[in-house]
Amino acid sequence: MLVITTMRDTKGKILKAALKLFSQKGYLGTTTKEIAKEANVAEVTLFRYFISKEKLFIEVLESQSFLPTLKDLLPRLKNMEYKEALQTIAKYYFDLLKKKRDLICIMHTEIFQYPAEIRAIHSKMIHEVYLVFASYLDELKNNGIIRKDLNTIYASLAYFGMLFNLFIKKEIFRKKIDSKKALQTYIEIFYEGTRRNE
Repeated sequence: MLVITTMRDTKGKILKAALKLFSQKGYLGTTTKEIAKEANVAEVTLFRYFISKEKLFIEVLESQSFLPTLKDLLPRLKNMEYKEALQTIAKYYFDLLKKKRDLICIMHTEIFQYPAEIRAIHSKMIHEVYLVFASYLDELKNNGIIRKDLNTIYASLAYFGMLFNLFIKKEIFRKKIDSKKALQTYIEIFYEGTRRNE
């Protein structure tokens, strides 16, 4: 049991160090030697847990995904009014984006230089979030809460696209935006555009 705990702790230290350095210097500007030093482990130890910098970066990305949070929220959302559920998702999503602002900022400039595997996995992670939200919208459609003709995949893309665009403008491009008012407006537009007319 002690050995398992130690292994988990070591892997956690490496992931934490990698997240910190990737957020500061980017994937391209960070070396495994630097990550090992930051984690206070030998570089050979790092490679026992992650066979390459690429695999380490992928695991860092997975640890920062909104997907687990969204899945955890689903049982609560089912007991909320539709607009309240949209507000709740937006709050948690925006909060997570702000927490990983530095990593997103670096990725925003580097993404097209990443290895194909990283780009593919990053795209897949985002798409999985869209699918989970779309499945929630499908339930609302079946319950007569939102429009029967709504394409829930496109609606999901639109919803998260609005939120992410606001984050980019506010947090990365530093535009003077009242994010609270903007979020309320976006949610109102989405709500009115998707709910079933009585």
